[in-house]
Amino acid sequence: MFILVYLMSFLTVINAVTKAGSHSLMAFATYIVGQTPFPEFSAVLMLDDVQLAYYDSITWSVVGRIPSDSKYQNEEKSDADIVFLDMYYSMKERAVYFKKHLNHTNSVHVQQRLAGCELLDDDKPGLLQRWDAFNGQEIGEYTFDTEKNVQTKIIWGPWGQITRLHMKFLIENIYQPICIKVLRRYLYMKKNNVMRKVKPRVRLMKKTLTDSQGLQISCLATGFYPRHINLTLFRDGQPVEDNQITGGEILPNGDGTYQIRKSLVISEKELRGEHKYNCTMKHLNLDNKLDITFDVAEYEPGSSTQSVVFSVLVFMCVAVLIITALIIWRKRRAAGQGFKTSQSDNSLTESSTHD
Repeated sequence: MFILVYLMSFLTVINAVTKAGSHSLMAFATYIVGQTPFPEFSAVLMLDDVQLAYYDSITWSVVGRIPSDSKYQNEEKSDADIVFLDMYYSMKERAVYFKKHLNHTNSVHVQQRLAGCELLDDDKPGLLQRWDAFNGQEIGEYTFDTEKNVQTKIIWGPWGQITRLHMKFLIENIYQPICIKVLRRYLYMKKNNVMRKVKPRVRLMKKTLTDSQGLQISCLATGFYPRHINLTLFRDGQPVEDNQITGGEILPNGDGTYQIRKSLVISEKELRGEHKYNCTMKHLNLDNKLDITFDVAEYEPGSSTQSVVFSVLVFMCVAVLIITALIIWRKRRAAGQGFKTSQSDNSLTESSTHD
């Protein structure tokens, strides 16, 4: 379970570091120490939010998730072997080191890695980054910047000058060239998916809290693509603190777009004040920021509840009228059929008499 949780946190990292308008190629890799039903090593390759390929230590080969150009098949196989095999041996070595260094038992242990590059909106290479974790705890972060410098953070384990120079050589001459090449190639192939632009639809909703007589306001932006968005709730022109807000996660819709919702509870005391709340959103597809305002002074407590009750009463009245009309219609129809039957019987009787 913690594997899935940590991978979800990796997705949050991607969303944070990849700039709006740029694109990323990321590999999610997992190395498992111990006996499990899963492969010892597995990796998933993602272009933004589109899965391109899967690789594991059972087949030692790449399984493409989308059609590829056949003329690049041998080249891509060679590139995959270079990158994923090096990743496998590197992660295996570190996993064994940490298991011994941290004096763990022979139970199951997991090392995870997220590594990849980004292409800026001007088609220039951006950062190449790597994050490592062991048993869900971050153990290393590496960044290869545009000046070709390797920056490190939270390093556990041996890390000397020779190791740094070796990593810089690998990144500069192998990892980054391959990563940018594949990113550009598949970005062109999947441009209709990952380069499409869909504007968000925004709603500001309110809900009366019957237990506290307060009010919850929620700002919902949905149906947008790409996923990069900035949604902020303001109180009297000042951003509301994060610890007062619930939600905020970017979630996928079924049609490939995304949604985000942020909610704020306004107490009964605050409702008596003359505060103004607004929801501001910035997205790649909007020329200007979108702003929706909610004025507490114009809000009548219980109005939403009253409207719901009124709607229910109207619905019940309409339902009663329809049922009553249906009963009357059926009775009249039955009475009409009885009258016709009686007339028919009388006609038959008269006919028999005349005979």
